Order: sequence, then structure tokens, then C-alpha cells
Amino acid sequence: MALTRRAFVTSATLAGAAALGGSLLPACSRPPGAGAPRVVVIGGGYGGATCAKYLRQLDPALHVTLVEAQARYYTCPFSNPVLAGLRDLETTALGYDELKNRYGVNVIRGTASAIDPDQHRVTLADGAVLRYQRLVLSPGIRLLWNHVFSGYDEAASRVMPHAWHGGEQLRLLKRQLGAMRRGGVFAIVVPGTPFRCPPGPYERASLVAYYLKQANPRAKVLLLDANEHFSKQDLFEEAWDARYPGLIEHVPISAGGLVRAVDPKRMTLQAEAGEFKVDVANVIPFQQAGGLAVDHGLADDSGWCPVDHQTFASTLAPDIHVLGDSCLAGSMPKSASSANSQAKVCSQAIVSLLRDREPGPMLYHNTCYSLAAPDYGFSINAMYRYEDNRIKLVQRAGGLSPLKAAPEYRAREANYARDWYDSINRDSFGL
Repeated sequence: MALTRRAFVTSATLAGAAALGGSLLPACSRPPGAGAPRVVVIGGGYGGATCAKYLRQLDPALHVTLVEAQARYYTCPFSNPVLAGLRDLETTALGYDELKNRYGVNVIRGTASAIDPDQHRVTLADGAVLRYQRLVLSPGIRLLWNHVFSGYDEAASRVMPHAWHGGEQLRLLKRQLGAMRRGGVFAIVVPGTPFRCPPGPYERASLVAYYLKQANPRAKVLLLDANEHFSKQDLFEEAWDARYPGLIEHVPISAGGLVRAVDPKRMTLQAEAGEFKVDVANVIPFQQAGGLAVDHGLADDSGWCPVDHQTFASTLAPDIHVLGDSCLAGSMPKSASSANSQAKVCSQAIVSLLRDREPGPMLYHNTCYSLAAPDYGFSINAMYRYEDNRIKLVQRAGGLSPLKAAPEYRAREANYARDWYDSINRDSFGL
């Protein structure tokens, strides 16, 4: 391989810094002047938090406001280890104090209720109005209730949790897993792509199997999948054969894995292959761009937001940028790493546009680790560049983890996964 995985993560971080025109950017809490250009960022996940931080670092004269409804953000990365009892939920909760106190971001806990692109203003649910020169939306995803999966609505999710956000849904699913009857069936219903974190359901199956192998070895994990293939499939299947033979059953769409209806009262899943009676049902709905973006006309017929790949400016509304899970970003997956990388590119583009400069050449990266067990990890790493008006894959720098690797190799990658998680949290939230 051209790069080791750890070397790739380092090079990708440096590439992001280079794209921002510097190396390690200093923190800046100096308040902006009264006439400073105003940028409002809505959504405090990896995309929004990173963008707010880097905007202030790149141009301390900017007035940057981050609007987020929750006091703390529960990460999707490393939520599956929480489910398997390998990590406490609170270790995945991140706050915004550092962005406010160290980087000078104006953090508002609130919900945006309306956007007026003509007047360049955002109205919050409490009636407050924020004016902007540039607006950044990083609203995550909207779960599509009763879409394909008939009978699955928000009330049903309290019986059959999706746990595709952190917090209470994850707590509920963890309680159900711990209370599952001996020899029971834990089912995961996988939506069609695109969806947030494409390897997520398969990592979840792996770590649930890890838990069950110890606590409930006669139980079974059932994956009912609306897709035929999935990211890192060979690596996952190799791990399942090695660690959990006979414990995980994967039913792809060609074998009838598409679920059409759910019944929370009977705890049944009606798939094209037939009806499945289960003990725990983790039903992950189909998804689209976050509700704020969709409701304000920033999504196209696909349900996702088209953007200029150099600046992440919406192609449907002026002076609004959309990044992270909600946007259509070429071949980049909907992952925390992608959102972090896009936010850095977007922040540089905004600074250039506000200062009447042309945005320069852009580089992007994605790093995705998966755990099949606490000591069994693998990854995929890729670099992208802006070319011919699109984000294009340059190379799988660092590559895809090899098959048939030694146990020591898998254990190192599991450690790298934990290092990556700590690193991206520091980079995005200023910890």
C-alpha cells in the first residue's frame, strides 16, 4: 500500500489544513467588530461545528453564529460500541463550550423555524431573527416515516427503535438487547441507499453479535436488507465467518430482504421473503436531507440537496451552503469524516467569497473505520479533489483493509479507530 492507515489519517488532516491555506490554525476568541460579515451556521454536528470553528480560525473578523437545538451532540460514530456495552453513552456526548470560549463562535441553543433567502435572515422558534451574508445548513437527515416500511412511524419507533440518532433511542435499543429472551432474534432492517453511515447497520450487526456471543449465545442477528451489496462487504463477511459463525443471517434484496410492513404489536416484519417474528427490531427508516433544508426548497426530487462541489453553495438558493449528510457530494459517503472535510472546504470558500476572492483548488477526504469486535477493526480511506465541476475520487489513499489479515493487524486497526474518533472530535468541536 502507498500509505499505512495511520499515515493516511495524518496526511488527510494535513491536506485539509493545506486546502485552508495554512497548517495548524491557532484558536481565536477575539470578538469581531460591529460591522463584521455575518455567517450563520445551523446544525451542530460534525459538519456545522467544524465549519463554525474553521470560519473563525480562517478569518477572526467574521461574526459566526452556530444554532443548535441540543445542549450536547451524541455522535453516531461509536454509537454501536455503546449498544454492545463497550462504551458508556455519555462518552459520545460532545458540547459546544470550546467553540464558544476558545474560538469565539456565538453559540445559540435554539431551533431555526424559517429561512428568508431574499432578506438574508433566519427566524428562530422563539422569534429571534438572525441576519447573515452567508448561511450554512448542516441539518443532518430526516427519517421518512411510513416510507416503504408501512406501519413504521414515530410511535412505532418507541417499540422498534431506529437508534439512528444517539441519546434516548440508543438507550432504548440497548435495554431491549439486554432484556432479550434466551435464543431470541435481534433484527436490523436496513434502508435503501443513500443513508447516513452506509456501513453502520453492518457494524451494528457485528457488535450485537459480539454481545450476544457472550450473554445470549443461542440468539441470532437477522439483517433484512433493502440493498444487494454494502460497503466493506467482504471484510464484514470474513469477520462474521471468523468470529460469529451461524450467528448472523444477512438477507439481501435479491433474497427478499426488502421489508414492506412492520407490526410493533405483534413484533413482526413483513419482508418480500415472508413474515419474520422477532424479539427486538431495530428498524432504520429510509432517509432524506434534514427537514429544514427540504421544507425550504433546498432539496431536489431525490430528497437531497444539490450543491456546487467547490463551495457547497446550494444550486437552488443564493448565499446558502449545505454540507454533511444533507448534500449531494459526488461519490463521498454520508459520514462524519466526509462532513468534517466538506466543512473545511466550505469554510475556506465562504471566506474567499466574502473577501471577493476566487476559491482555490480543493481537496477532500473520507476515513471510515468499522469494528467487528473490540480487537477487530478495518477501514476504508479515500482522497477526492474538485475537477470538472465535480468532486472526484483521486485514489483510495491508505486503501481498503486487506482480507486475511493477521489478528494483530485487525487489533491495530481497532486501536486506530479509537484514535481516529478522538482526533475528529477534537478537530470538529475544539476539544
